Amino acid sequence: MTPAELSVRETAARVNHRVLVNDFSIQVATVNGSGSQAANLVLLRSLFQMGVPVSGKNLFPSNIAGLPTWFTIRASKHGYVGRKKEIDLLVAMNPETAREDLLALDPGAVVVFDEPLRLDAVRDDLIFYPVPFDKLVAPICPDAKLRRLVRNMIYDGVLAKLLDIDMAEMERALNKQLGKKVKALALNQSALRIGFEFAAERLPKRDGLRMERMNRTAGMILIEGNAAAALGCMMAGVTVVTWYPITPSSSLCEALTGYMRKYRMDRETGKATFAIVQAEDELSALGMAIGAGWAGARAMTATSGPGISLMAEFTGLGYYAEVPAVVFDIQRVGPSTGLPTRTAQGDILSTAVLSHGDTKHPMLLPASVEEIYSMAMDAFDLADRLQTPVFVMSDLDLGMNTWMSDRFKYPERPLDRGKVLDAGKLQQLREWGRYLDVDGDGIPYRTLPGDGLPAYFCRGSGHNERGQYSERPEDYVHNVDRLARKFETARSLVPAPVVEVEAGAEVGIIGYGTSHWAIAESRAQLADAGLKTSYLRLRAYPFASEVADFIDRHARVYVVDQNRDAQMKRLLATELTGAQVAKLRSVLYYNGLPIDARSVSDAILSAEEQDRSVRV
Repeated sequence: MTPAELSVRETAARVNHRVLVNDFSIQVATVNGSGSQAANLVLLRSLFQMGVPVSGKNLFPSNIAGLPTWFTIRASKHGYVGRKKEIDLLVAMNPETAREDLLALDPGAVVVFDEPLRLDAVRDDLIFYPVPFDKLVAPICPDAKLRRLVRNMIYDGVLAKLLDIDMAEMERALNKQLGKKVKALALNQSALRIGFEFAAERLPKRDGLRMERMNRTAGMILIEGNAAAALGCMMAGVTVVTWYPITPSSSLCEALTGYMRKYRMDRETGKATFAIVQAEDELSALGMAIGAGWAGARAMTATSGPGISLMAEFTGLGYYAEVPAVVFDIQRVGPSTGLPTRTAQGDILSTAVLSHGDTKHPMLLPASVEEIYSMAMDAFDLADRLQTPVFVMSDLDLGMNTWMSDRFKYPERPLDRGKVLDAGKLQQLREWGRYLDVDGDGIPYRTLPGDGLPAYFCRGSGHNERGQYSERPEDYVHNVDRLARKFETARSLVPAPVVEVEAGAEVGIIGYGTSHWAIAESRAQLADAGLKTSYLRLRAYPFASEVADFIDRHARVYVVDQNRDAQMKRLLATELTGAQVAKLRSVLYYNGLPIDARSVSDAILSAEEQDRSVRV
């Protein structure tokens, strides 16, 4: 009997098997730059192709190479795609973190590990599968430099055997990942087979984890949120993209560049029908977008928290001069540089009132890749309709991780360019002022340079209804009051919240963005614990009247925030009565990892217990 077989047998004798079919999480612990991403995506796609709902989350360092990285795949027969707090199977490939990763596991978890690490000596309550990766990869990859890349595919083969993953699906996923790289494909195919054969010969099955075919993913796709947003921008008719690279937003504009070059080149001339400009910094990126918006283009930029901070001045210009622009904020952990590769919802409060003076900005709050695709189109329509910067508040979890989705729908509605003056409307109005509110909704009519209609001086300084420079107090008050009225109009234009009221529930939950997936699963956990809950998912700011109505219907309402300072709860409080604010409680999660259901459930159950103690 080999040492590997002996280790597996002895460990299994000490551990109770947990039978989990299509309902467990796999964490692969490697180092950044080791080529593991290809193997991880092949594994993820293989499960997806077997019809099992999956999600993939990549926790990676902010340097280029060499530091620890973890990729977590969740398979859930119930369709839960939020991060699962517990790890059921660990693939330990990184000597630097192996011991710590191991100690974090619950008893009974499964560990596939690089044999020289000797992790089976650390704990006796786990199921271990040692694999000599270097010995296995050497015969199939003579090039020593390539071995560290190819060896990762071996654990895919091992897992295919241990978990009953269809090897045909593994090979199909591998071909999709590397099909255009003939040499790399051949090497990785060999590594995949070597891993499978090794597990078949040397690793007798001792755990209760396995995959079975389902039919829950038919007609669906796998895509990252930033790519979905890029598709939505293209469908919205964007023609000017100005940006400065910053994690985690860069891949949005990179994906958009690829899509535009493929689908938005003039067929006759071969020339671009768009302009994509990498600016010298985030401030100038938004300045260029606002300039393009003033000229009539559909213009956008994408950034993250540090860029949002730099954009404050030009955001105020867009608000006060009333120029449309779309800004994607792929939020990360702050303040300052913070943790560039960790997720958060930390820009909510500052973005809502970004810039000095009195400002309020519409924000869209997508929860899924399908929603960020559609909200990208909504954002451009709203920016034109409201003549103001509109922010799409995504985050790293949504933007850079892989999600399942139904296929996106091709847009059917025409673009809404808002109140752009034409000759017929000018004749109807008889007189025109750039900032004159003729319809009572706070939104004036605008003209575009070169359209032959009345021009105006676009300025960020004081002005009257006709756009003329003015420092008269009454002109200023009249102008900013109209802007406030326009913001009220936006309430009926932005996406409405999604409300699920549970009969007899005293407790309500308010969430937004990617917290939705943890909340949906948490509600099931809370129901199992005997606690009924209703749920309102915010999809935009300004808030609709349904929010106050929801709070009125419940005794206690928990607002889930992925930040330390309860930013959404504080923003809600600005529009609620004192009695409504008194009902609000916070569930705060801000360690940089995607929020999980168990953390939400534990926080609410603990608060409910404390509340009962106080009432008693």
